[in-house]
Amino acid sequence: MNYRTQIVSSLSEIGREAWDDLVASQEHANPFLSFAFLDALHESGSASAKSGWQPQFLLLQNEGRLEAALPLYVKSHSYGEYVFDWAWADAYRRNGLSYYPKLLSAIPFTPVSGSRLMARTPEAGAALLKALLEVQQSNAMSSTHILFPPEHQANALQAAGFMLRSGVQFHWLNQGYGNFEEFLSTLDRKKRKNIRAERRKVEEAGVRFRHIPGAQATDADWRFFKRCYDHTYAEHYSTPYLNLDFFRRIGDGMPRNILLVQAERDGRPIASSLLIHDDRALYGRYWGCIEHLPCLHFETAYYQPLEFCIANRIACFEGGAQGEHKMARGFLPQKTWSAHWLAHPAFSDAIARFLAQEADGIDDYIDELNEHNPFRQS
Repeated sequence: MNYRTQIVSSLSEIGREAWDDLVASQEHANPFLSFAFLDALHESGSASAKSGWQPQFLLLQNEGRLEAALPLYVKSHSYGEYVFDWAWADAYRRNGLSYYPKLLSAIPFTPVSGSRLMARTPEAGAALLKALLEVQQSNAMSSTHILFPPEHQANALQAAGFMLRSGVQFHWLNQGYGNFEEFLSTLDRKKRKNIRAERRKVEEAGVRFRHIPGAQATDADWRFFKRCYDHTYAEHYSTPYLNLDFFRRIGDGMPRNILLVQAERDGRPIASSLLIHDDRALYGRYWGCIEHLPCLHFETAYYQPLEFCIANRIACFEGGAQGEHKMARGFLPQKTWSAHWLAHPAFSDAIARFLAQEADGIDDYIDELNEHNPFRQS
């Protein structure tokens, strides 16, 4: 089949219908791949050329139909990626070489695994990968990085000459629980006792919770959530990646995929968390508070979302990047993947050796974590 290869700097050149139709054909689709989410990132300026995320989406078309696509950015830094290559960039700098700009396929600020090499057929997928290899060979950038692909796409990238890197996240899996207490009954005694004590502290502090579907979220709800989000970044002496325009845009563009959990005390809101979901999974994104109370974070960002999963029969809750503390709350370690290609032969060889050592460490780490499984042993 003869595909027409194209690189576009705006999703408007593709169109919502064509993009979302391709996303819907993917086995590993999620709401973060949707036109609404990506377009909100770009149009709000949160992920744009000005902020160091220049869209360069790679497309394959046949007779006017979008057959394959790769979300692709030219990056001038490594912020907002969650697969850390700062040491690689520093090694380039110390040797008088430029690591930036680089090519990156990822969903900005979103450490969620999902399809990257999106294609309707295996033939289109192979052609898309071939087009990517041609793009990276023909430009002057230091490297190409594909973050959080599913394992089978990571393996295809490895076969094409990429180096694989693994990481660890913590996911909660719904075993068909009828309610939260039924879930608690599967944990060991100490974990059960601690969770009940944490929930009791929040309840006794007079905190009540509202679950606000995206379609019911008001502008006041979004402004309060943004206030909480900003406060979290300020506490970590960091700058927020996302602006209020972005949150308003996803609220308008994908309301069925959004849940705001708002904590209230004495009739006023004091904390909020944002969750994205589809029928299969719930994704914890951001949380913040304007009043500190013991265990409020756990209730707002974990226990209330878990109750939502159980009530709506959602199979998985991905709590976000990092966080061994999640295991005590029923989350288990899951391996994630990224793929990397570097143009400089010597640096490529050095990083290949580093990744081989790191991979052994990751496997040992996962084995160690699994030895501390929080569930009751039968």
